[in-house]
Amino acid sequence: MTFRNVSASTPAWARARALVVVLAATSLGAAACSAVGPTGNQGGGAGGSTAGSGATGADSFGSPADAGQVKQGGSLVMALSAEPDKLDPALSRSLYSRYVFNAMCEKLYDVDESAKIVPQLATALPTISTDGKTVTIPVKTGVKFADGTPFDAEAVKASLERDLTLKSSARKSELGPISEVAAKDARTVVITLSKPFAPLTAALTDRAGMIVSPTAAKQSGSNFASAPVCVGPFKFSKRVPQNSIDLEKDPNYYAADKVHLDKITYRIITDASIRAANVRSGDVLVADSLSAQDVPALKQEKSLQVLQSQSLGYQGVTFNIGNTNGVDAPPQMRSTPEAKDPRVRQALEYAIDRAGLVKVIFNDLNTVACSPISPASEFSSDAAQKCTAHDPEKSKALLKEAGVQTPFPIEMITSNNPDSLRLAQALQSMVKEGGFDLKIKPVEYASLLDQQDQGQFSLLQLGWSGRIDPDANITNFVGTGGSQNVSGFSDKQVDDLLAKARETQDVGQRRDLYAQVIDRLHQTDPLIYLYRQRNLTGVSNSLKGVQVFPDGVVRVAFAGMAK
Repeated sequence: MTFRNVSASTPAWARARALVVVLAATSLGAAACSAVGPTGNQGGGAGGSTAGSGATGADSFGSPADAGQVKQGGSLVMALSAEPDKLDPALSRSLYSRYVFNAMCEKLYDVDESAKIVPQLATALPTISTDGKTVTIPVKTGVKFADGTPFDAEAVKASLERDLTLKSSARKSELGPISEVAAKDARTVVITLSKPFAPLTAALTDRAGMIVSPTAAKQSGSNFASAPVCVGPFKFSKRVPQNSIDLEKDPNYYAADKVHLDKITYRIITDASIRAANVRSGDVLVADSLSAQDVPALKQEKSLQVLQSQSLGYQGVTFNIGNTNGVDAPPQMRSTPEAKDPRVRQALEYAIDRAGLVKVIFNDLNTVACSPISPASEFSSDAAQKCTAHDPEKSKALLKEAGVQTPFPIEMITSNNPDSLRLAQALQSMVKEGGFDLKIKPVEYASLLDQQDQGQFSLLQLGWSGRIDPDANITNFVGTGGSQNVSGFSDKQVDDLLAKARETQDVGQRRDLYAQVIDRLHQTDPLIYLYRQRNLTGVSNSLKGVQVFPDGVVRVAFAGMAK
């Protein structure tokens, strides 16, 4: 493991972190050389398969499988960096469940390698009325769910209504102001909105657009996640908690002749070095979320390739401001200094050196992020990408103005995998100079999701894989009542701006509104954006057809074993 530009002129926190990371890598060396068994525990532009070389290199999305290059049958084992949460599209909040869903739960729409919306279970993009309140979606016919139930407009209606009404649904705020869903006929769904909602089509490219079997949903009730049934190349087989998830080829799938593998197993391996060792040895054929520290060596391996693309999402830290009774309850201001006084939160942002994090911890593979909007997005602007400068003296001055004790103590929960801990330790060293005493509490990933939802934290380190429409990267997290607003943040100015952005189809107007939202978020700092990840996925050359687009989802359903 090497670090660039770590010298006498490098900040003290960075030199200290470099030493800690090198020592940690050394101690992990023996483990990284051995395969992990089934008890492993758990955190651009269009292009083909050109090799990437860091944040400034070309994206490498992978290529579809050529039928002449692959054979029928075989099992694929993919290493996941964290355990997926509930395998129910209405309830899921995790990127890792999206990997599994991609192989078994198709959506009305998908995104391609250019991050453009394309039909999947729909047959064309929606038709939207002049007033923006009626959305008509044509859907496929002759399709069956994995349990044999026919797929049609009535099934779409039932699934969308389930997303809107199911207790604890994470999809309700994503779908917007839907007043009615109707099946005009077997192949036509009509959605009526109480007011225009520009992000709707983009929302249907993710879990809100996954259509579940109405038969299975009715029979399983609240236990649907234990045996999910959708339309997809593969169907659910079994799950061993904290270990693995098995899928098997679905003979009911409408394009079953395009599916080459018999089985996919997702194995939970939380340590990035061990995932890298397993893909090197061939014990797994795909490994997600490679560590930036492992990528240079992996790219020299002749037996595998590294797919990479710039993420649409971000990693950040979230303050608990008003999540006192759980994410589903109305926000209620907490009594802690960081909740009551935005100056404390602003101070932490001034104390963070984003560029230093990217350079020292991530070998410059990741990029600085100061906003939830990707610079590649058509909704981005200079104002939306404006960063708060690193200024430890300003941080200490704000803490003094707020009248809090210094160093100011605050506990941060983070996922207990090595990469997350390295980041947490770097932040701990860094913000000390700005007057903070950051205490780290490592938590197993699934428990972390529960704690964030229940409001059992003061500061949370977690990210978001990103969506093509900014609304899905912002409103759910900072809009009052947002399904993933674990901060409990509520601000009328932000809410009003987001509501206006939702109601107009004009890109320029939405761009300006989002710039104003970002400015307000920097003033209030419920969430501090740190960096934008590079999607880094290891794939064995014995497997063909794996693809990873900017949405970060690893697509393995149509892969096959090389002949």
